[in-house]
Amino acid sequence: MISFTQQAEGVLEARTILERVERTLELGRLLDDGVLDLRPNLTASSIPPEAVQFPDTPNLIDPRQLPRRKLISLEGRIAFLHALAHIEFTAITLAIDIAYRFQNMPDRFRLDWIHVAVDEARHFGLLSERLQQLGAAYGDLPAHQGLWDLAINTSGNVLDRLALIPRFMEARGLDVTPGMIERLDQLNDQESIAVLRVIYDEEIGHVSLGSDWFKFECSRRNLDPETTYFSLLQRYELGAVRGPFNREARIRAGFSAEEIDRLEIFEPSVGIHS
Repeated sequence: MISFTQQAEGVLEARTILERVERTLELGRLLDDGVLDLRPNLTASSIPPEAVQFPDTPNLIDPRQLPRRKLISLEGRIAFLHALAHIEFTAITLAIDIAYRFQNMPDRFRLDWIHVAVDEARHFGLLSERLQQLGAAYGDLPAHQGLWDLAINTSGNVLDRLALIPRFMEARGLDVTPGMIERLDQLNDQESIAVLRVIYDEEIGHVSLGSDWFKFECSRRNLDPETTYFSLLQRYELGAVRGPFNREARIRAGFSAEEIDRLEIFEPSVGIHS
């Protein structure tokens, strides 16, 4: 049997885009072949989240410095697809990291997030191919590290990670993607739409997994999921959550109608992040 821990470290230490994608897909193949040992290896010296490697490109800058481009232009569509590719590439790392970092969780937890990582690698491949069709490549434009910064901040608590990455950041994609598909349809960019539809459908399942494991961990700690979720949004000072919200997709992804109602009026007070 091959140790999941060692294989995951290989993904997190990968220094190039191609190496991270290939190592992730290999992890999925090992799982499918039934030769991956998912048992926790708590004696291993884990890689600190700050030490996880990222490629030299794209250049990571403050999100406020990213130029705004209109989708109607070719440059705007490339920038949009590049931003999505960056999210998906980061999501590969996030999925492997959550499985690797929280080995006190059941084996099924690692199994689920390996499947998510493989999906994210495939999504990244679809976006990379579309960028190439438009004469561009991932790494050509700057990007930001907001998602990974949040992963670093939640590296000590699986409950926080589940609430803030799949159930907050990734859930926002469920809200905005249908509108982006509609705008691309107006531009008759059917190739990009086909990619977004694949990602959108599968991301509902990813957020749903985040919801399931968040509720599992809340139950294990005797916490109310809804109260805990909004408490964490306050603690991490994530700011007001702006709608409109995709109620149908969010409910499929494990949100309750009451949670969505509360999100619509959520205004954070001064945070107590620690």
